[in-house]
Amino acid sequence: MGLPLWNYPVRKGTVLYLALEDDYARLQRRLSVMFGVECADNLFFATQAKTLNEGLDGELEGFIKEHKDARLIIIDTLQKVREVGGDRYSYSSDYEIVTKLKSFSDKYGVCLLVVHHTRKLESEDSFDMISGTNGLLGAADGAFIMHKKKRTDNTAVMDIVGRDQPDQELVIEFDREQCIWKFQKAETELWKQPPNPLLEAINEFLTEEVQEWEGTATELLKQLPDMQLSANVLSRRLNVVNSQLLNDYGIFYDNKRGHERKIILKRLEPKT
Repeated sequence: MGLPLWNYPVRKGTVLYLALEDDYARLQRRLSVMFGVECADNLFFATQAKTLNEGLDGELEGFIKEHKDARLIIIDTLQKVREVGGDRYSYSSDYEIVTKLKSFSDKYGVCLLVVHHTRKLESEDSFDMISGTNGLLGAADGAFIMHKKKRTDNTAVMDIVGRDQPDQELVIEFDREQCIWKFQKAETELWKQPPNPLLEAINEFLTEEVQEWEGTATELLKQLPDMQLSANVLSRRLNVVNSQLLNDYGIFYDNKRGHERKIILKRLEPKT
């Protein structure tokens, strides 16, 4: 729905939830508790799916082609889609299965959130509690480990690690009436990247009236009078921060070769 989660901004998009340990009746009851009679046209469920060696990637690919704005696919749980037979619980096997999922995520630019169980044994390092070998965490971009001191506790700690983000620890509390985890506090504050003046200027340049623009770097600089840059530096910086321009501002950037190299800017999401 695009609503902030625990004070963090999110991007609205289509979500597919593979609830492979549930049935539709249980999902319906849970949704009724959480949201009443509200519904969302961009939330899809499935209670059955193929395993990875049976063609799960093909099923997911078909969904993404049908839903171009897919942002998130949740696989609950990993055990339900991992290959049957062979040495399933070795480091190489664990690493390979997550690598396959990550390759799919990278190819289509969609987040795959894979739910997996933890061990019952406690450990000083919460990430040692992941069931299986270190190959699972080694191949993933990041992980969230949620654990409670007692099974009946309402409060839990969520440890977060990732390649592209600082480590973090959140304290969350379960609201049993709504079946929703609510934010309590952050033990370590998330570092926020300061605004990029160039991206801010481009965001202001592309208005509701001007959703697309094409021209040379020199021509773009004329539209951004506060940017004291040369044309070469402008092009180089845009090549470096193009993913941030897309993720943070919803603006697509491309550099088209030809007789004269042209910059293409296109706003894909409404300006907020």
